[in-house]
Amino acid sequence: MQPSDDPEQPVCGWLMERVAFGLWSTLAGRPNADAWRAIPGAAPVSHQTRDGRALRGYRISAESTWDASRRASAFLLFAQGNAMLADRLLPDLKRFAQPGTDVFVYDYRGYGQSDGKPRLKAIVSDYREIFDALSTRGAGQRQYLYGISFGGLVVANVIGAGAPFDRAVIDSTPSRVSHLGCPERYDPVRNVPANGSKVMVISGARDSVVTASEQAELRAVATSRGARVVMSDEFAHPFMDQDPAIHRRRQDLIRSFLFSPGARSGHP
Repeated sequence: MQPSDDPEQPVCGWLMERVAFGLWSTLAGRPNADAWRAIPGAAPVSHQTRDGRALRGYRISAESTWDASRRASAFLLFAQGNAMLADRLLPDLKRFAQPGTDVFVYDYRGYGQSDGKPRLKAIVSDYREIFDALSTRGAGQRQYLYGISFGGLVVANVIGAGAPFDRAVIDSTPSRVSHLGCPERYDPVRNVPANGSKVMVISGARDSVVTASEQAELRAVATSRGARVVMSDEFAHPFMDQDPAIHRRRQDLIRSFLFSPGARSGHP
């Protein structure tokens, strides 16, 4: 493998990227490999990357008993924030598992139970691979994406690479990361599709992690391209809404957008 082909080569600065991802992966904590056993319909899955790294995560189905031989008619690929592990999200993601629609979430490379070194280029490449792999499971299946915070950047880059998705939600994601020394091609704002009708962008006025102003350019571009943009006075950062009722309303909003009948034909 040539150095330029190595996905674990930093692209945002030799030191800065190593330090940042080292801190985030440490803050994410240690995985609970048995957490899935408490979630009906959940089971461990893994993906082998092109450079030989094993990424480990979970598949969640709406059925209470997981059936490895079953073939769903749709999937939702979830991308989390940069200090989160897949097993912590299983109770909430279970609500997104629909009859015929499975939810997939993986620990990022170098996080939790996944191998490798966490790097921006690698994580984006990994999720492109995972989406492509899930897309080959069956013809005609519906394909959904949902990313929060850093995961919204990941989802935006999957979209920007030409992924054939049906609906996508980008929640509380900064417009750009190029001001941190990363290449502009990774900026979420540069990866909004020309026809954004299948995308929803969410911001919260109470978000102190990624402020509304840091998301303003992304909202503006998404609006100009026909995306649904939600700017809520009551939302904080995803999974940090202090009122459980607000958290549920946020999830219901996302579920409605993703799985409404119009999602099947690509119309909002």
